[in-house]
Amino acid sequence: MSRHVAIVTDSTAYLPRTALERHHITAVPLTVVLGDQALEEGTEISARSVAEALQKRRPVTTSRPSPTVFGETYRKVAAAGADAIVSLHLSSEFSGTYDAAVLAAKDAPVPVHVVDTGMVAMALGFCALAAAETAEAGGDADDAVAAAQKRAAGTSAYFYVDTLDYLRRGGRIGAAQALLGSALAVKPLLQLADGRIELLEKVRTASKAIARLEEIAAERAGEGQVDIAVHHLAAAERADALAQRLRERVPGLHELHVSEVGAVIGAHTGPGLLGAVVSPR
Repeated sequence: MSRHVAIVTDSTAYLPRTALERHHITAVPLTVVLGDQALEEGTEISARSVAEALQKRRPVTTSRPSPTVFGETYRKVAAAGADAIVSLHLSSEFSGTYDAAVLAAKDAPVPVHVVDTGMVAMALGFCALAAAETAEAGGDADDAVAAAQKRAAGTSAYFYVDTLDYLRRGGRIGAAQALLGSALAVKPLLQLADGRIELLEKVRTASKAIARLEEIAAERAGEGQVDIAVHHLAAAERADALAQRLRERVPGLHELHVSEVGAVIGAHTGPGLLGAVVSPR
């Protein structure tokens, strides 16, 4: 009889509720601090509320789940029948979430394999799905970790933001890169690289930047089997249009997810975010 391996991730994976339920994935929420209120992502605060607060220049910060919260999660998952847990999280360059999970894993009632995927949003979500599918097929915890790491290694994430100011304020991009992005009013295209956000290209206008984002995503997808996620914050029409164009351009498209990012990522990118995650299967 195969051992039951449970998958845990965090709320920044932005997996659809149906996917979480279908694969029995547990998502531990990060916290958004809005003024003097600490609110759980996904249940107590929406990305739209964060966007409105940012537009009004209200202070918005984020914080990791505590080791205690992770410990409670691991105990619940073990009590539900898990013999081992694979816990997959956003890049440690962005958050202390991975470190909190590592601390909690030491006292968990079953073995917990904690993985810093170096990813975020559906780039992380696709890793969690790969691990869950491997476990469901009878793989052990090491197999599930390997599947997640392989998926992470092949996944690319690109995104456009109207301004780098929010990323600079949150310390997610250096002041020098932010200055480069604002010079001559250029529009920045960014990418995830080695778990960090890096400036990829500077484009003169928003429309040209979004067209270039589409071009890069389509080129990265190639002709093999691939999953794509299109993310946005307060830019639903842009996201739907980009998704439709990618449907037409990517012959090997397997799954396409379109979703608004949650409050944590929204707090650092600001309204107008448009992103494309390309994840070969």
